[in-house]
Amino acid sequence: MRLDRFLSNLPRFNRKQVRLLLAQRRVTVDGTAVSDPLHEVLAFSCVRVDGEILQAGTPARYFMLHKPQGCVSATCDPQHRTVLDLLDEPHKDALHIAGRLDYNTTGLMLITNDGQWSRRLTQPATKLPKVYRVETEQDIGPDYAATFKAGLYFAFEDLITQPAELELLGPRTARLSIIEGRYHQVKRMFGHFDNKVIALHRERMGPLHLDAALAPGAYRALTDEEIRLV
Repeated sequence: MRLDRFLSNLPRFNRKQVRLLLAQRRVTVDGTAVSDPLHEVLAFSCVRVDGEILQAGTPARYFMLHKPQGCVSATCDPQHRTVLDLLDEPHKDALHIAGRLDYNTTGLMLITNDGQWSRRLTQPATKLPKVYRVETEQDIGPDYAATFKAGLYFAFEDLITQPAELELLGPRTARLSIIEGRYHQVKRMFGHFDNKVIALHRERMGPLHLDAALAPGAYRALTDEEIRLV
Protein backbone atom coordinates (compact mmCIF):
# COMPACT_ATOMS: atom_id res chain seq x y z
CA MET A 1 0.00 0.00 0.00
CA ARG A 2 1.19 3.55 -0.70
CA LEU A 3 2.46 5.35 2.36
CA ASP A 4 0.07 8.30 2.02
CA ARG A 5 -2.88 5.93 1.70
CA PHE A 6 -1.69 3.89 4.69
CA LEU A 7 -1.57 7.03 6.85
CA SER A 8 -4.86 8.44 5.52
CA ASN A 9 -6.61 5.19 6.38
CA LEU A 10 -5.81 5.78 10.05
CA PRO A 11 -8.59 7.68 11.84
CA ARG A 12 -6.14 10.11 13.43
CA PHE A 13 -4.86 11.70 10.19
CA ASN A 14 -6.59 13.47 7.32
CA ARG A 15 -5.02 13.98 3.90
CA LYS A 16 -3.74 17.46 4.69
CA GLN A 17 -2.06 16.24 7.86
CA VAL A 18 -0.50 13.34 5.96
CA ARG A 19 1.00 15.70 3.36
CA LEU A 20 2.45 17.85 6.15
CA LEU A 21 3.90 14.88 8.03
CA LEU A 22 5.63 13.64 4.91
CA ALA A 23 6.90 17.09 3.93
CA GLN A 24 8.40 17.52 7.40
CA ARG A 25 9.98 14.05 7.19
CA ARG A 26 8.36 13.02 10.46
CA VAL A 27 7.45 9.58 9.10
CA THR A 28 9.91 6.69 9.12
CA VAL A 29 9.57 3.30 7.45
CA ASP A 30 11.89 0.63 8.76
CA GLY A 31 14.00 3.30 10.43
CA THR A 32 14.39 5.59 7.41
CA ALA A 33 12.69 8.98 7.13
CA VAL A 34 10.39 9.02 4.10
CA SER A 35 8.80 11.98 2.32
CA ASP A 36 7.65 10.16 -0.83
CA PRO A 37 3.86 9.55 -0.62
CA LEU A 38 4.22 6.66 -3.09
CA HIS A 39 6.66 4.76 -0.89
CA GLU A 40 5.35 1.20 -0.50
CA VAL A 41 4.34 -0.02 2.94
CA LEU A 42 4.44 -3.80 3.31
CA ALA A 43 2.88 -6.03 5.92
CA PHE A 44 6.37 -6.40 7.41
CA SER A 45 7.21 -2.66 7.43
CA CYS A 46 7.69 -0.81 10.70
CA VAL A 47 6.01 2.60 10.39
CA ARG A 48 6.50 5.40 12.93
CA VAL A 49 5.41 9.03 13.22
CA ASP A 50 7.53 11.19 15.55
CA GLY A 51 8.91 7.94 16.95
CA GLU A 52 5.47 6.50 17.76
CA ILE A 53 4.86 3.06 16.26
CA LEU A 54 1.84 2.90 13.96
CA GLN A 55 2.67 -0.53 12.58
CA ALA A 56 5.19 -2.60 14.46
CA GLY A 57 6.01 -4.83 11.52
CA THR A 58 7.00 -8.47 11.67
CA PRO A 59 10.31 -9.68 10.27
CA ALA A 60 9.80 -11.63 7.07
CA ARG A 61 11.19 -15.14 7.33
CA TYR A 62 12.12 -17.51 4.53
CA PHE A 63 13.39 -21.08 4.87
CA MET A 64 14.48 -23.85 2.51
CA LEU A 65 13.80 -27.39 3.75
CA HIS A 66 14.79 -30.76 2.34
CA LYS A 67 11.54 -32.64 2.90
CA PRO A 68 12.02 -36.31 3.78
CA GLN A 69 9.62 -39.16 3.10
CA GLY A 70 6.88 -39.87 5.63
CA CYS A 71 6.19 -36.25 6.45
CA VAL A 72 3.04 -34.25 5.68
CA SER A 73 2.98 -30.81 4.09
CA ALA A 74 0.88 -29.19 6.78
CA THR A 75 1.29 -26.83 9.69
CA CYS A 76 -0.29 -29.35 12.06
CA ASP A 77 -1.56 -32.91 11.89
CA PRO A 78 -2.96 -35.12 14.67
CA GLN A 79 -1.40 -38.34 13.32
CA HIS A 80 1.74 -37.57 11.34
CA ARG A 81 4.90 -35.53 11.64
CA THR A 82 4.67 -32.28 9.70
CA VAL A 83 7.32 -30.24 7.92
CA LEU A 84 6.97 -27.52 10.56
CA ASP A 85 7.88 -30.11 13.20
CA LEU A 86 11.31 -30.23 11.55
CA LEU A 87 11.92 -26.52 12.15
CA ASP A 88 13.53 -25.35 15.38
CA GLU A 89 12.24 -21.79 15.08
CA PRO A 90 10.17 -19.49 17.32
CA HIS A 91 6.59 -18.61 16.39
CA LYS A 92 6.30 -21.39 13.80
CA ASP A 93 2.52 -20.99 13.79
CA ALA A 94 2.95 -17.81 11.72
CA LEU A 95 4.68 -19.69 8.90
CA HIS A 96 3.07 -21.35 5.89
CA ILE A 97 4.19 -23.66 3.10
CA ALA A 98 4.79 -22.40 -0.43
CA GLY A 99 3.96 -25.38 -2.62
CA ARG A 100 3.03 -28.62 -0.88
CA LEU A 101 4.45 -32.07 -1.50
CA ASP A 102 2.80 -35.47 -1.06
CA TYR A 103 3.50 -37.60 2.01
CA ASN A 104 6.23 -39.68 0.37
CA THR A 105 7.53 -37.06 -2.07
CA THR A 106 10.91 -35.62 -1.13
CA GLY A 107 12.88 -32.52 -1.98
CA LEU A 108 12.70 -28.76 -1.97
CA MET A 109 10.12 -27.12 0.25
CA LEU A 110 9.92 -23.39 0.92
CA ILE A 111 8.40 -22.06 4.13
CA THR A 112 7.70 -18.40 4.87
CA ASN A 113 5.39 -15.87 6.51
CA ASP A 114 5.37 -13.66 3.40
CA GLY A 115 2.14 -14.35 1.54
CA GLN A 116 2.91 -12.14 -1.46
CA TRP A 117 6.28 -13.83 -1.97
CA SER A 118 4.83 -17.34 -1.78
CA ARG A 119 2.01 -16.44 -4.21
CA ARG A 120 4.53 -15.22 -6.79
CA LEU A 121 6.31 -18.53 -6.44
CA THR A 122 3.31 -20.84 -6.70
CA GLN A 123 0.60 -19.20 -8.82
CA PRO A 124 0.33 -20.69 -12.33
CA ALA A 125 0.05 -17.17 -13.78
CA THR A 126 3.71 -16.51 -12.93
CA LYS A 127 4.70 -19.62 -14.96
CA LEU A 128 7.61 -20.43 -12.65
CA PRO A 129 8.65 -24.05 -13.25
CA LYS A 130 8.53 -26.74 -10.59
CA VAL A 131 11.14 -29.34 -11.49
CA TYR A 132 10.95 -32.96 -10.32
CA ARG A 133 13.14 -36.01 -10.65
CA VAL A 134 10.83 -38.95 -11.37
CA GLU A 135 11.44 -42.69 -11.12
CA THR A 136 8.87 -45.06 -12.63
CA GLU A 137 7.96 -48.71 -12.40
CA GLN A 138 8.18 -49.27 -16.17
CA ASP A 139 10.25 -47.80 -18.99
CA ILE A 140 9.37 -44.26 -20.06
CA GLY A 141 8.30 -44.38 -23.70
CA PRO A 142 9.33 -42.01 -26.51
CA ASP A 143 5.81 -40.59 -26.75
CA TYR A 144 5.68 -39.29 -23.18
CA ALA A 145 7.47 -36.00 -23.86
CA ALA A 146 5.21 -34.99 -26.76
CA THR A 147 2.08 -35.90 -24.80
CA PHE A 148 3.14 -33.91 -21.74
CA LYS A 149 4.07 -30.92 -23.91
CA ALA A 150 0.66 -30.98 -25.61
CA GLY A 151 -1.17 -31.24 -22.28
CA LEU A 152 -3.29 -33.95 -20.70
CA TYR A 153 -7.01 -33.83 -19.99
CA PHE A 154 -7.85 -34.16 -16.30
CA ALA A 155 -11.51 -35.12 -16.08
CA PHE A 156 -11.86 -34.38 -12.37
CA GLU A 157 -10.97 -30.69 -12.87
CA ASP A 158 -12.28 -30.63 -16.48
CA LEU A 159 -9.12 -29.01 -17.79
CA ILE A 160 -6.07 -29.62 -19.92
CA THR A 161 -2.74 -29.34 -18.14
CA GLN A 162 -0.29 -26.63 -19.14
CA PRO A 163 2.62 -27.72 -21.36
CA ALA A 164 5.26 -29.65 -19.42
CA GLU A 165 8.86 -30.44 -20.33
CA LEU A 166 10.24 -33.97 -19.93
CA GLU A 167 13.95 -34.81 -20.03
CA LEU A 168 14.81 -38.51 -20.09
CA LEU A 169 17.68 -39.37 -17.73
CA GLY A 170 17.48 -43.15 -17.99
CA PRO A 171 15.05 -45.88 -19.07
CA ARG A 172 12.91 -45.31 -15.97
CA THR A 173 14.19 -41.94 -14.73
CA ALA A 174 13.30 -38.48 -15.99
CA ARG A 175 13.26 -34.81 -15.05
CA LEU A 176 9.83 -33.19 -15.39
CA SER A 177 9.16 -29.44 -15.35
CA ILE A 178 5.59 -28.22 -14.76
CA ILE A 179 4.12 -24.80 -14.00
CA GLU A 180 1.04 -26.02 -12.13
CA GLY A 181 0.41 -27.89 -8.92
CA ARG A 182 -2.69 -29.99 -9.52
CA TYR A 183 -3.63 -32.76 -7.12
CA HIS A 184 -1.10 -35.61 -7.57
CA GLN A 185 -0.33 -34.05 -10.94
CA VAL A 186 2.95 -35.81 -11.72
CA LYS A 187 1.61 -39.24 -10.72
CA ARG A 188 -1.53 -38.68 -12.78
CA MET A 189 0.49 -37.61 -15.82
CA PHE A 190 2.51 -40.82 -15.79
CA GLY A 191 -0.64 -42.71 -14.87
CA HIS A 192 -1.97 -41.72 -18.29
CA PHE A 193 0.48 -44.34 -19.61
CA ASP A 194 -0.32 -46.80 -16.79
CA ASN A 195 3.20 -46.23 -15.50
CA LYS A 196 3.44 -45.94 -11.73
CA VAL A 197 5.69 -43.30 -10.14
CA ILE A 198 7.75 -45.06 -7.46
CA ALA A 199 9.89 -42.08 -6.39
CA LEU A 200 9.37 -38.35 -6.74
CA HIS A 201 11.82 -35.63 -5.71
CA ARG A 202 11.43 -31.87 -6.23
CA GLU A 203 14.72 -30.29 -7.24
CA ARG A 204 13.70 -26.73 -8.02
CA MET A 205 10.93 -24.13 -7.69
CA GLY A 206 11.35 -21.23 -10.07
CA PRO A 207 14.90 -19.90 -9.63
CA LEU A 208 15.46 -21.67 -6.30
CA HIS A 209 17.35 -24.99 -6.28
CA LEU A 210 17.49 -27.39 -3.38
CA ASP A 211 20.80 -26.90 -1.57
CA ALA A 212 22.82 -30.07 -2.15
CA ALA A 213 24.33 -29.68 1.33
CA LEU A 214 20.94 -30.13 3.02
CA ALA A 215 20.31 -33.67 4.21
CA PRO A 216 16.70 -34.94 4.31
CA GLY A 217 14.97 -33.20 7.20
CA ALA A 218 17.50 -30.35 7.35
CA TYR A 219 16.76 -26.71 6.56
CA ARG A 220 18.34 -23.27 6.36
CA ALA A 221 17.31 -19.66 5.98
CA LEU A 222 17.28 -18.30 2.45
CA THR A 223 19.92 -15.74 1.54
CA ASP A 224 18.92 -12.18 0.62
CA GLU A 225 19.87 -12.93 -2.98
CA GLU A 226 17.64 -16.01 -3.10
CA ILE A 227 14.70 -14.06 -1.66
CA ARG A 228 15.09 -11.35 -4.29
CA LEU A 229 15.09 -13.90 -7.13
CA VAL A 230 11.37 -14.64 -6.70
